[in-house]
Amino acid sequence: MAERINNYKALRVYQNALDAAMKVFELSKSFPKEEKYSLVDQMRRSSRSVCSNIAEAWRKRRYEGAFVSKLSDAETEACETQVWIEFAWRCKYVSELEVKALDGAYDHILAQLVTMIDSPRKWLVHAKK
Repeated sequence: MAERINNYKALRVYQNALDAAMKVFELSKSFPKEEKYSLVDQMRRSSRSVCSNIAEAWRKRRYEGAFVSKLSDAETEACETQVWIEFAWRCKYVSELEVKALDGAYDHILAQLVTMIDSPRKWLVHAKK
């Protein structure tokens, strides 16, 4: 029998997104000061937004459309984070190895989100009669 998930923190996609956001945070600490208000803030904001949108989606499980919409927002933020990671690599702030690891992590997160978006009904809260 599958393990019952009682809150968003137990979702593997949330755990993966949180781990990836923390890696983004750690990596971005070493970026040049002139990137603080552009690249660093954007990368950190979008990576953290993946997590917050997953949490918000969890609380909207009574309404399929709202649930899917918040998961879609998380998907968009994950993809945006990949763009910022590519900029960091092209600016030579991160190594190719670090980029591949983070990009792969976000590809996995995106796949998890798409799976949930494609089958939302099993995640919804159903009213008790």
